[in-house]
Amino acid sequence: MLTFRPYKNCDAEIIATWVSDEKTFYQWSADIIGAYPMSSKDLNIHYEKQANNTNFFVFTACDETAKPVGHMIMRYLDDSHKKVRFGFVIVDNNVRGKGYGKEMLLLAEKYALELLHAEEITLGVFANNEKAFYCYQAAGFEEFGERTKYAVNGEEWECIEMRYTRNAQSI
Repeated sequence: MLTFRPYKNCDAEIIATWVSDEKTFYQWSADIIGAYPMSSKDLNIHYEKQANNTNFFVFTACDETAKPVGHMIMRYLDDSHKKVRFGFVIVDNNVRGKGYGKEMLLLAEKYALELLHAEEITLGVFANNEKAFYCYQAAGFEEFGERTKYAVNGEEWECIEMRYTRNAQSI
């Protein structure tokens, strides 16, 4: 069973090891954090810029032994605080395929709905990240809107917008 805790700067050293290649880095960060390879310092600098942002939440998911196995952010998208955006969702390479991603998303949905009082949760996933797309679907997210194309590392990547609404499924 996973638990969430607030992100700690020391988590960056672990999370940086989960980003094992350039494609994974860009699928995960969408070129927001900087260039590959990412260091723990790069990640901490990125999050330090949000330190005073009361609408930005950074989490580490831990297994039953308190070992970090996942990571993600949540942020409000609107002033009414009814829409929350998930981002930087990643699971330790060594435990992928064991259901941690789905479990982390379900925990995050519960947090966003019950504690942040969100009515809608959104996220974006690149079409070339099929495993993540299917994980999001398994957690109740549905594709909506038009797909957007982005230039990523000299290539054109298609981003799929997905959403989860309060009434989508019971948690």
